[in-house]
Order: sequence, then C-alpha cells, then structure tokens
Amino acid sequence: MTVFVTGTDTDVGKTLVCAWLVHHWKAAYWKPIQAGFPTDSDTIRSLVPDAEILPSAWTLTQALSPHLAAQKDHVRISLDELRLPHSSKPMVIEGAGGVFAPINNDQHIIDIIAKFNFKTLIVARSGLGTINHTLLTLHALRSRAIPIWGVVMNGPLNPDNQKAIEHFGQVKVLAQIPPLTNLTPATLAAIPCPIPHP
Repeated sequence: MTVFVTGTDTDVGKTLVCAWLVHHWKAAYWKPIQAGFPTDSDTIRSLVPDAEILPSAWTLTQALSPHLAAQKDHVRISLDELRLPHSSKPMVIEGAGGVFAPINNDQHIIDIIAKFNFKTLIVARSGLGTINHTLLTLHALRSRAIPIWGVVMNGPLNPDNQKAIEHFGQVKVLAQIPPLTNLTPATLAAIPCPIPHP
C-alpha cells in the first residue's frame, strides 16, 4: 500500500506528517525529488531513526523549486526515467511543494502522482487562507481523477476551517496535528495517529 503526501503549499508540514505516518505505520519513506540540504530524508531519519528510507531519484543541491534546482545542477528531471523503489513495507511518498510545483519545463508534481495513480493525502495549514488553498488542491487532483484519501491539518486547532474544508471540499479531515515546540522522536511518537493504513 502506498500513499503520496502532498501539500497545499511549501512548508505546510509535509515532512512532519510523513515522519508521523512512517513511525505509526512502520512504513518506508521515499521522496523522489530532494532539493537542498539537509534533505527531508535526513529529517525523517532524525525523527524516526529506525525508518527504512529509500533512495531519491534526484537529489539536488539548491533549496528551490525542483525545476529551477535541476537547472542549476545541470540536471533534467524526466518522468520517463522515474521508477518506484521496492519495499516490503507500506510506503509513504513525499512530494515537493504543492501539486503544481514544476519539475521541468513541461510537468509538475501532479504528473508524478498521476503517472502512478497514487492515493493522495493533502497536508494543509489550519489558519487563515487554508480553505482556498485546500479547495484548489482538491480541484486539481480531481481534474486528473487522482484518488484522494483525505486531509491532515497542521497548526492550532481550528474547527471552523475544518468544517469548511469538509463541507466545500467534500473531503474528510483525517487528523489535526497541533503545534510542537520541541520536535523529537519522542514528541512525534506521542502524537496519536487515528489514521489507519489506507
């Protein structure tokens, strides 16, 4: 079983959610495109020390949009070359930025999701602006007939925004992760995970 974790934007907490799922599901982690150091795989390793971390297809040196980071490294990201790694465990796959983050001059993160028809989990902020960003992401995924698993919200609990996303987006908010002032393997593990394996 495989889940692709995307976000409504960059820095919405995708890596945190991936680490949380990897820990609770005993899953493998894969990020096809890494941009910048330390990598998100490094973060996963620090938070879930015993996690199986699969090699990225492209590891780029600059913390930029994938298409620009690839240009600066004189690399071309090609979906034709992308192959799924093998693991006997459930796999949590992390995207870069949001669904329309470009990976080359013609394609975006959503094209990776569509190529493999991954079931997709959306990570969203809990605060102001999240309704619009989440609904746009849902619309983009549905326009490509990509299966949507649900939404995880990061930040201070906001029941009104949760209700709005569920109502207008016709989607389930599967969990809300409150702010963590001290993120360690122990504090991550202490966050209950109500989400069963998909």
